[in-house]
Amino acid sequence: MTLKVTVVVGNPKPQSRTLKVAETLVEKLLVPGSYEWEVIDLAEHTDEIFAWPSERMSALNARVAESDLAVFASPTYKATYTGLLKAFLDRYPANGLAGVTAIPVHTGGDLTHSMGPTVNLAPLLVELGATVPGRGFYFVASQMDHLDEIVETAAAEYAANLRRLAAVAAHVSIPTVTAIPVA
Repeated sequence: MTLKVTVVVGNPKPQSRTLKVAETLVEKLLVPGSYEWEVIDLAEHTDEIFAWPSERMSALNARVAESDLAVFASPTYKATYTGLLKAFLDRYPANGLAGVTAIPVHTGGDLTHSMGPTVNLAPLLVELGATVPGRGFYFVASQMDHLDEIVETAAAEYAANLRRLAAVAAHVSIPTVTAIPVA
């Protein structure tokens, strides 16, 4: 089975370093050839991000919701993620990302806000029904020369967490539920 992966980048600057970090994380985490992926660079969709309704934005949201793995990446703005990423995520209903494994990623100028992806973005992803396999990944943008080794360390941590979850999942006795009733 081919894994479906989506990278969503909320940097207002197209083709940003944040995009490069997120793509590198996917490349280091997953076995080459085992996945197909799509990159949604929200900087390319600023003309419609606030349009309601928008068929184009709805289609993008649907593709992310159908992913097995989604990486949500943002530069750090005011100690959190960008409004661009928030506007995209606000389009989802409750549990709109159920079934998606999501990794929150932030880039920043220094380590001052390194807990940002864990304390700000991860809870939003969980609120939307996604499964977050560990703390968020924070990358200091001035370390681009060391991107591969830093991302490899993060990918190894996510891989270990996912393997532990898979081991537990193999022993779960409750049948798969396709929809959770809302009271």
